[in-house]
Amino acid sequence: MQEESKLASTADFRNGMVIELDGVLMQIVDFQHVKPGKGGAFVRTKLRKVMTGAVLDKTFRAGEKVDEVRLENRTMQYLYPDGDLYYFMDNETFEQFPVSKDVIGDQVLYLKENIEVNGLFREDSLLIVELPFFVNLKVVDTDPGIKGDTVSGGSKPAKLESGAMVNVPLFIEVGDILKVDRRINEYLERAK
Repeated sequence: MQEESKLASTADFRNGMVIELDGVLMQIVDFQHVKPGKGGAFVRTKLRKVMTGAVLDKTFRAGEKVDEVRLENRTMQYLYPDGDLYYFMDNETFEQFPVSKDVIGDQVLYLKENIEVNGLFREDSLLIVELPFFVNLKVVDTDPGIKGDTVSGGSKPAKLESGAMVNVPLFIEVGDILKVDRRINEYLERAK
C-alpha cells in the first residue's frame, strides 16, 4: 500500500495523527483548542518527531492547513531486545525490523516477548510502534500481601516483568498477572 498525503485542518487534529512539517514527520501527542477573549483562536500541540522521538510544542492558528500523512498499519510481534534496538516481526511476512529505543519511547517499560503491537509504515520503513493501551504483566517483586485486606484502600509499589513499576492494592502478590493501562501507568485489575 502506498502512502497517501492530504491536507487537514486543525479541526481534524487527533492524538496519534501523523503530519509532515517542513519535511519532518511529526505525531500529535496532545492538542488543545484555545479561544482567548481577544484575538483569534489557536491550537496548542505537543508533537513528537517520528524518527528521533524528540518532543516539541507548536502552536497553530485555528483552521490552519497541514499535510496529514497516511501510514500503513501492520500487526507485529515483539521478539527481543539487543542493546538499544528492539526487534519486531511482521505477522504476515515474518520480516524482522529493528527499532531504536527513541522511537518506542516510554512504551519500552511495557514490552514483553511475543506481545502484539501495531506497526505504522511509510513505504517499507517501520516508523511508529504502538503497544495496546492495556497490557497484562506479571508481578515479579512487591511487599507481601496482607490477608483479608481487600478494601482498606492502601497501596504499595510493585515491579512488573517488563520493568515497569505501578502502585497496586495491598492484596496483590508476586506472581499475580495484572491488567495495566500503560498510557497512565496505572493498575486496573487482576487479569483473568
